[in-house]
Amino acid sequence: MKRANLLVLSFFICLATMAQSRFPAVDKSPMDMSYYPVNYPILKIQDKVTEPLMARVIYSRPQKSGRKVFGELVEYGSVWRMGANEATELELYRDAKIGDKRVKKGKYTLYSIPTADKWTIILNKETDTWGAFRYDSLKDVVRVDVPVVRNGEETEALGICFEKTNGAISLVIGWDDEIVRLPISFF
Repeated sequence: MKRANLLVLSFFICLATMAQSRFPAVDKSPMDMSYYPVNYPILKIQDKVTEPLMARVIYSRPQKSGRKVFGELVEYGSVWRMGANEATELELYRDAKIGDKRVKKGKYTLYSIPTADKWTIILNKETDTWGAFRYDSLKDVVRVDVPVVRNGEETEALGICFEKTNGAISLVIGWDDEIVRLPISFF
């Protein structure tokens, strides 16, 4: 009998605790994910995969919201997490070549140092971090300079995707009126 009373009491305590739970508000910078091959999970469930899974990027999408992004919101010459909230992460499912360096398959944080005409894109082995507050250059795996291309129209939300180019792929990052491409080739 005591055990039954204890179970009933436990049930009501759990119910009261659950009733007090509050879900966080919707974030202004929603998290997104891109794959190479593009739409890999959908292709997989449709049995239409023609290439193996090679890379995935997870990032949050800050909004321009009428602000000047590069040179103001994102300071030139400073390390940027390439998104909002948690630092952007790139997962490589195979060994790759980025810049002139071989990079082992695994998960990396992506940072950049934007300037008016180029970005230095950084792969760093410290993952699961918020922003660039604890960025440690000693944990950099590779740095690559890529040119800025002005696309002539503004992109409201930061976007990151993969594109196939000449037997390799590029990680394409665009926001405001800027686009950069990081070439990646696989072994």
